[in-house]
Amino acid sequence: MTIAFTICSINYLAQARTLGDSLKRTNPDVQFFIGLVDKLEGVAFEEAYLPEYPMIEIDKIEIEAFQEMADRYNITELNTAVKPFYFTYFFRNYSDATRVIYFDPDIIIYQPLTELLNRIDQFGAVLTPHIHSPIEDRLTPNELHHLNTGIYNLGFVAFGRNQANIDYLKWWEEKLRYECYIDLCNGLFTDQHWMDFLPIFVDGVHIERSPGYNAAYWNLHERTFSKTEKGFMVNEEYPLIFFHYSGYDPAKPDILSKYQDRFELAQRPDLTELFSIYRNQLVDLGNAYYRNFPCWYIKPVTVKRYVRVRKWMKKPFEYVINQLQTT
Repeated sequence: MTIAFTICSINYLAQARTLGDSLKRTNPDVQFFIGLVDKLEGVAFEEAYLPEYPMIEIDKIEIEAFQEMADRYNITELNTAVKPFYFTYFFRNYSDATRVIYFDPDIIIYQPLTELLNRIDQFGAVLTPHIHSPIEDRLTPNELHHLNTGIYNLGFVAFGRNQANIDYLKWWEEKLRYECYIDLCNGLFTDQHWMDFLPIFVDGVHIERSPGYNAAYWNLHERTFSKTEKGFMVNEEYPLIFFHYSGYDPAKPDILSKYQDRFELAQRPDLTELFSIYRNQLVDLGNAYYRNFPCWYIKPVTVKRYVRVRKWMKKPFEYVINQLQTT
């Protein structure tokens, strides 16, 4: 049995539903779940916007001291910090699940995942790097940005059931419990840098280099797209397995991604249909509707900033005290 899941708060349910629908079309045997970092208590969706996919609320997966995690993180950090906990939950509660795959909600699956499933069985875990080749300009993002944010993109990661992976997930949980900040000066960018250790700590991890996997704004310098009777192709040779629409806002349809300045969507006619498909599906599935729901766990920004500044200001003071006590 293969489980695929995503993680989001209510405000991103249009993206999660789009991902789920694409999986249902291309991989009907894969069981899809939405890990919901939010509360449904007191929420009444209009019938047209009730997701058909099972939603597992974060407080149901038994994370120790979860409210403390929620208190220290913003919405992006919190949604990424719980990722290994959901992997553990699925392996623990679905004994027949031999593979568990995570996809960010802003992804569309375009082909059967047959080759990926074989890779998981053969190697135990699969990652995709942000880029496969050098970047020849100084625009955003370039290699320096990827050094800051992580070699691998954690919008996708897949694990098979084995003890080495279970042990790694437990280690990853403890790192993300306290150190899943967006804090580049301290070497942190949510959950991503911790995944740099997976190929070191666990033998046989597969680094997927096919350009058909995890195509996104960060690797468009090395990928072009076309459409044939077999579907979308990358570089006229590789099937497009999944496209990651990170940073795209259907309310600003001309902007490819808010996180990059290398390409304008108008400069890339090969992307026109891919982005039209995504925008239409988000609009149809209620993107504007879900955006009105604030995440239950996230406090106002002013409160968050107070907690976080206090945490980091405390560190030097503790260091001085320790030094004085040892002299």
